[in-house]
Amino acid sequence: MRRMVSRFGRLALVLAALGVAGGAVAAGSRGLSDPGYRYYEVGDLDAARPGQTQAAMMLMGGGDWVPEAFQWWVERAGNGRVVILRASGDDNLQNELYYDIGGVTSVQTLVFDSRKAADDPAVLRVVRGADAIFIAGGDQSRYIRFWKGTELNQALNEHVAAGKPIGGTSAGLAILGGYSYGALDGGSVNSAAALSDPMGSKVTMDQDFLTMPYLSNVVTDTHFAKRERLGRLIVFVARAAQEKGQDDIVGIGVDEDTALCVEADGRGRVYSLDDGYAWLVMPHRTADRLSSGESLEFSSIPVTGVGAGSRLHLDGFTVDNPAFTAVANVVDGELELQPD
Repeated sequence: MRRMVSRFGRLALVLAALGVAGGAVAAGSRGLSDPGYRYYEVGDLDAARPGQTQAAMMLMGGGDWVPEAFQWWVERAGNGRVVILRASGDDNLQNELYYDIGGVTSVQTLVFDSRKAADDPAVLRVVRGADAIFIAGGDQSRYIRFWKGTELNQALNEHVAAGKPIGGTSAGLAILGGYSYGALDGGSVNSAAALSDPMGSKVTMDQDFLTMPYLSNVVTDTHFAKRERLGRLIVFVARAAQEKGQDDIVGIGVDEDTALCVEADGRGRVYSLDDGYAWLVMPHRTADRLSSGESLEFSSIPVTGVGAGSRLHLDGFTVDNPAFTAVANVVDGELELQPD
């Protein structure tokens, strides 16, 4: 079964699939206004989950999906029901997951058009019925504006606290860190602009949104090497450290076509289609100069590459068998990266 469900038919189907009495949320209670989301489904919503869920995070840098990473992830979902959340697009990801990756009983997709959908009882029932939740790419500012402080925000945190897997790619990864680049100015700042004006209006940081294990002091970034984002991640880390007043902020950037898969105990490994890395940026101190109207000065920043043969331990941010180690220096807004 693969289709988009009509507005009122959708609600009845969702409630029936979740075993909720039809009178619990009457279709007419929303009137004739736009419901604020679109809903898609594929598979058997009534099927029992084959296995047990396990806590896990799949941190994807964007680009193409890595089948090995998804197979790892759906196993930790007990091969059950996956819910995809997004704020643009349609059902293409759910079809790729169900038909190409496989190994799940069903996939449901919610595409948000406004903030009001994040408090919709039918939406919340779908999310709370998930064995695993995947946040798609797009524009992370829409996730922050549509979800932060809503009942959906709470449901996402409850899902993770219950020991169920979560994943995100591109914008969906950008919001998983305790601190995030929100792209709230409507653009996407590049490294040169961020380094030249790190306190400027283009560097829009956000915090206190999602609560992920091991990521409370982490800023995540995506499409990393391809879009040359090391410079801007260093700025994000410097900004978060200054705003927090502590020097324990860590940056994790993930390359395209690459996923960092993290077990419940914080052990992470990289899967990639093209020898991509996760990049660990851990200064252990605040910036040398981070002032309004001035370019960044920040020296001796350790940068560690986590490759397919590496193991990242998020409980202490150590790396076994790193793919590379380097030192970054930013002098008057200019970045240099040298082998360690």
